[in-house]
Amino acid sequence: MHPLDKRLENLPAAIWTEIARIEELKGRWDASAVSSPQGLGRLKRSVLVTSTGASTRIEGARLSDQDVENLMRGIAIEKFADRDAQEVKGYFELLQNVFDAWEALGLNESTIKHLHQELLKYVAKDRFPRGQYKKTANKVQMIDAPGKAVGILFDTTPAFLTPSAMRDLVEWTQNALRRNTHHPLLTIANFLVEFLNIHPFQDGNGRLSRILMNLLLLQAGYSFMPYVSHEKLIEENKSDYYLALRTSQRTFKTKHADLTPWLAFFLKIIRLQAEMALDLMAGEQWAQTLSAKQLAVWQYLQTRPEATPLEIARATNVARPTVSQALEKLLRLKRIERVGEGRSTRYRVRKE
Repeated sequence: MHPLDKRLENLPAAIWTEIARIEELKGRWDASAVSSPQGLGRLKRSVLVTSTGASTRIEGARLSDQDVENLMRGIAIEKFADRDAQEVKGYFELLQNVFDAWEALGLNESTIKHLHQELLKYVAKDRFPRGQYKKTANKVQMIDAPGKAVGILFDTTPAFLTPSAMRDLVEWTQNALRRNTHHPLLTIANFLVEFLNIHPFQDGNGRLSRILMNLLLLQAGYSFMPYVSHEKLIEENKSDYYLALRTSQRTFKTKHADLTPWLAFFLKIIRLQAEMALDLMAGEQWAQTLSAKQLAVWQYLQTRPEATPLEIARATNVARPTVSQALEKLLRLKRIERVGEGRSTRYRVRKE
């Protein structure tokens, strides 16, 4: 049995529960996307900016989402190093191309090398070789919020073994996806964690792994990828991301490789992404998604500057727990906002 297959044996029930939840959300998204195709175009542009900002900040860049937006509009940003601008422009354009042309891209070493070349096409050739596997050793470092390396997570595959390791990984992934050997989410998660374990390029591996995550999940039918940024979710959970990688990868050279920590993190991110995508789609046709009681809560809030959950419950004759659920949904839909904390918490209609 291939070592990559062995990692996927005897997975805990919680992993399968999470996969089932994602599949249910995926089905709901597919139905929503068909019924409201006009809403999709309005969601994609902001994701390109958000994903680019988040993915490059994970690796140490310092541009905010607004800086990314300005840069892609051609506005010069003098306060940041050229490297930040180069990395942002490369990621933005490559991600846009993947979103537009994912059906035409096959998973092979040539594609991976081409994507790496495109990712770094604005970076000087003499700083990092583009589209070529590493020639010297590299290490995976943890980057803190200000963009500084704060520690080494693990050593990667030696440079002289990298070509054979990548060939084996790509062949295994191609076969697993073609034959449906495993659930596609498991195959893709396994590919990504091993790609990062090998760290095949001198630079850009983290960013490229997130580009490949978009590509592979789109090809597997998870069509909500361009409408919610998984890069942003990873950035917001960066400590958990590093911990999951380190915990799983340090077992890979032992007799009992344990992929569960990484799978749990990976699947959580995809589930959150799917949930947020559905909420965003609901924002395009959101009124139709409210139940009668949720609609009553919304209509009452429109008549008042602010209201507490208790006031809403009394005025609408809707049970307090149901009011709380309705408020949480309206918050996710960004139709209302919370004011204050604790017992003094109030809610009001959000101004556009």
